[in-house]
Amino acid sequence: MNRNVIFIICVVIAITGLLLLGKRVSHPAANGDVKSQEVISPSGTDPAKGSVAPDFALKSLPDGKTLQLSSLRGKAVLVNFWATWCEPCKVEMPWLIELQKKYGPQGLQIVGITKEDSDEKTIADFAHKMGVNYPVLVGTNKVLDLYGGIDGLPTSFFVDRSGKVVAEVVGLRDESILEDAIKRSLEQGKL
Repeated sequence: MNRNVIFIICVVIAITGLLLLGKRVSHPAANGDVKSQEVISPSGTDPAKGSVAPDFALKSLPDGKTLQLSSLRGKAVLVNFWATWCEPCKVEMPWLIELQKKYGPQGLQIVGITKEDSDEKTIADFAHKMGVNYPVLVGTNKVLDLYGGIDGLPTSFFVDRSGKVVAEVVGLRDESILEDAIKRSLEQGKL
């Protein structure tokens, strides 16, 4: 039994070390400045900051209706790529739910796009269980490619009221980073 305790302690220490290393790598700037936290994919295929966000029309769950990004012109939009199996996404979702409540009346619309092969019922049940209060859309490879391939989850694109990309945030960041980018999205591109 003594060997089991030592083994468990070693595993806990190793996991803690990996988590701390992951946090340090995912938070390169310690000053909290959104501009320094924005991460652009090295592939260079992401929509450039200041360019019009790629339009898409995707199926919404659970209602099956189609939502087109360009139909949201006039609102600030946070396009969030996520998956049910993504642990950081599960941490971020409650923040997005609260941010939608807080900034929705000011013109924010969060849109969640799944990046996975799960069936639609599993995705819809997961979103319902999490209490998601914004549209959940079924992603396609074409849309994922338009947004740079989405190598890391969660990945969020912040689009201003005129449809232009204001910022991109890859990975789990502090909630304040997301909120600052939302505020910029709401202010920029007013019609």
